[in-house]
Amino acid sequence: MSALSNARSRFRHLDEMPPWNDRAQILECVAVLPEAPDVKTFRFRATDDGWFRYLPGQFVTLELPVGAETLLRTYTLSSSPSQPLSVAVTVKAQSDSIGSRWLLNNLKVGDRLKAHGPTGAFSFHHHPAEKYLFLSAGSGITPMMSMTRWLYDDGRPMDVAFINCARRPSEIIFRSELERLATEISGMALAWIVEEPGPREIWTGYRGRLNPTHLALIAPDYAEREIFCCGPEPFMRAARAMLSDAGFDMARYHEESFQAPATEASPGPAVEKDIERLAEGAAAMRIVFARSGQEAPCLESETILDVARRSGLNIPSACRFGVCGTCKIRRLSGESHMAHNGGIRDDEVAEGYVLACCTKPLGRLEVDV
Repeated sequence: MSALSNARSRFRHLDEMPPWNDRAQILECVAVLPEAPDVKTFRFRATDDGWFRYLPGQFVTLELPVGAETLLRTYTLSSSPSQPLSVAVTVKAQSDSIGSRWLLNNLKVGDRLKAHGPTGAFSFHHHPAEKYLFLSAGSGITPMMSMTRWLYDDGRPMDVAFINCARRPSEIIFRSELERLATEISGMALAWIVEEPGPREIWTGYRGRLNPTHLALIAPDYAEREIFCCGPEPFMRAARAMLSDAGFDMARYHEESFQAPATEASPGPAVEKDIERLAEGAAAMRIVFARSGQEAPCLESETILDVARRSGLNIPSACRFGVCGTCKIRRLSGESHMAHNGGIRDDEVAEGYVLACCTKPLGRLEVDV
């Protein structure tokens, strides 16, 4: 087949291509792009030549072959669904990173990874507004980049104030692209805030940490904007406090966080005694793992994931508090209660799916595990 014939055979309209299935799919890496020190963007395509349907700001969970067991890590898509033939994640590795460090050191063009998603509720599509303020620090810039790219490709007028914080100018991710977009979009106000200039770097912009003075100078009408915030937890905590103290309507403040809420310490040996006691009672709550042929009693405080792990069964999971959607399984029979944080869609719940990490049985429950 000639090169021209091959190119023609590859070209198809989206309505001739299957959308990427969000259950679990294999992605092939097609590009690795350096962005900043210890930061790279990895671009993927679907191995079935499908196209990607998601909301700007959503994330995927990747299965990484690190060590003896598969490691699951969640990454926001920095790409935009307005360019649906590929997706990209932009990864920053900290000194103690395991999964992110493996990606930066090992993943190359042609490699394949299993992925779960996309999912997540952190998207301005859920909160339409005339004006937005994007606050980010470090790799928290990735969902803001996805949303900004979508707004640019959409082509309609936009009003966005974009503030990104970094330790040094050299650590600003997507700097060149954002500065180019700011010159092409009249409704975009772009500002960087750095803590300190690096060696042999000249910096004449904002310095220090985000504070009310910065906010008043960069986005004086911030009280009229819908605000999206993403970054390290200390950064988001400071942003929340600053806005709340200023009297901002916090119902219009939205943040992305993959940090689990604080949980009580494990009761340890007491659990084993309670399980033994429950196992003796005929009315105890029980979980039947249909495919594995196992059945186990369940404490009121335990989730499906807790009981599965105690029974030696592996249900893939990442966040463990209902946001990533990795532990999605099908309920076959019985009743349950699920308290999630956006990691599952309403139509999936209607089909009988639950998140194992945040679902508890109400009596005898049978699941497809």
